[in-house]
Amino acid sequence: MNRGAVRAFERFVFAAVVNAMLIAASPALAQAVKATPARAPAAKSAAFDATPCLGCHAPVKALYESGKHKGVGCNTCHEGTAAHLGDASKRPTTKTDLANCGGCHQNQYQSYAQMDWHRTARFEKKQMTGSAPDPAYDLLMTPHGFTREHNLPRGHTFALLDQFVVDRAFGGRFGTKESWRYLAGSGDFKVWDVAIDQYPDNTDQKVFKPGTAAAANPVCLSCKTQDHILEWAYMGDPVPNAKWSRTSKVVELAKSTNHALNCIFCHDPHAAKPRIVRDALIDVVTRTDTPTLYSQDARKTKVDVMDMGLRGYTRKIGVLERYDGKLQCGQCHVEYNCNPGFNPNTGEAITMADRRTNYFPFVDVNNILKAYDGIQFRDFRNQFTGAALWKAQHPDVETYYNSKHEKAGIDCAACHMPKVKDPKTGKYYTSHWQTNPKNYLKDTCLQCHHQWDEKQARYVIESMASHYQGKVRNAEFWLTQLIGKFGQAQLVGVPEDALKAARAKHGDAHANWEWWTAVNGASFHNLDLAKESLAKSVTASQDGIKILDDAIKAKQTASAAPVAAPAPAPAAPK
Repeated sequence: MNRGAVRAFERFVFAAVVNAMLIAASPALAQAVKATPARAPAAKSAAFDATPCLGCHAPVKALYESGKHKGVGCNTCHEGTAAHLGDASKRPTTKTDLANCGGCHQNQYQSYAQMDWHRTARFEKKQMTGSAPDPAYDLLMTPHGFTREHNLPRGHTFALLDQFVVDRAFGGRFGTKESWRYLAGSGDFKVWDVAIDQYPDNTDQKVFKPGTAAAANPVCLSCKTQDHILEWAYMGDPVPNAKWSRTSKVVELAKSTNHALNCIFCHDPHAAKPRIVRDALIDVVTRTDTPTLYSQDARKTKVDVMDMGLRGYTRKIGVLERYDGKLQCGQCHVEYNCNPGFNPNTGEAITMADRRTNYFPFVDVNNILKAYDGIQFRDFRNQFTGAALWKAQHPDVETYYNSKHEKAGIDCAACHMPKVKDPKTGKYYTSHWQTNPKNYLKDTCLQCHHQWDEKQARYVIESMASHYQGKVRNAEFWLTQLIGKFGQAQLVGVPEDALKAARAKHGDAHANWEWWTAVNGASFHNLDLAKESLAKSVTASQDGIKILDDAIKAKQTASAAPVAAPAPAPAAPK
């Protein structure tokens, strides 16, 4: 048996032992592993001469020769290299699965695939114990697709699968082969080993089942996977030679993907250096027309933007001078527009052909409407007031900017990806179990807050969350009162100028509430900003109510005023 085969066998045994230990410790996990078998990490390839490849791939050569992966064969990540060297038209395929990287980076791979059993699947934020409970949420968000289903996230490994089956994305098209039993599965998996297309006779993006929406599009998938990275032009522009674009049929793109949150989002496979690949974020770090949190950051990380396109179209990556969660996590944990909308000034529809459907404002909540005013974009009109409103995604990084921890230089990884010890070797590695820091307080909070024990740290975190939720509920109350007041105003027939002024207040109140229903971990990331913004929401709602109350009163006063008696007819001439 050669050395490469021995190493591959050792890695397989390592993965099997880890799974056996976990199964013995947890009957529930045993069931999960049975439901979704773990995949053994791939083995490192044998010696490979990269010289012929680098002769053509100049951008890759610069990266390859500068980093730790120098010497790793191209055939480690690409299949069909021999045929490609013989005939350039025969393109090799690229391995985008995490297990391939896990062949060498075993601890990172195993921790990435670790299950968070505390976070249940499909936990709707609209539940009474959720962050945006009904009836307020549906009242404030109708008719937006998020009213169909709006869930708390449950880990990176499920990001793509959960997008396929959520009720707002594909109209009920996709299901799972084992029905609800799939929820017991964990670990790394290929999505199409679990998911199934229930309507395979077509690729139409439409509603198939009542209570669902078909709101997914190609841009929103680029947050969940980068399986399509080599066949997607910069900004998703529909250009010749690029297979996929913003205007592609999203069902076809979805069915071509398999892996959630690939390692290549944050790690350059050629140089083994930190990087970003989301094109809208690369656009932000190079944009100079309007201020952003990045452009105003005195400590911002330098980004070397490179054009990697060798297929007749532009394709960019950004190589970072150091690891930086505000950029790397900010590829997805960020407010972005990825969907059609309309111009609030003209009412004109904005389609996926428009670059505004792949846009990162990268500003805080105090400037979010100004950013969307700048590109003349809104997402939907509230069904009850007619106000043109914005729909947030998950502005986690923007919320964290300028917080106490961010100003102290604490990176996202310190709380969500801490350094942990490998019990086998005693060496430390970066955990890739991107979970709530409450799941490993000793490795996160207590590294700095030495005066606390775990109970105290958890108590502080949960107390901040309770205080925060009270402020969100208060803002929701006043928004519902404003919407109710619109009904009264329209019933008595107040003038349109009063309704227009109140709608503007509704837009402000909504933005300063909606941001906080979409963000994750806001009570800890930046409680001061949250309280300031939610107070603005309350004030704007109350201002809108006053505008309508005054208009209603004026209308009622005018209606109740006595009608003046007609002037007496002039006397007839004598």
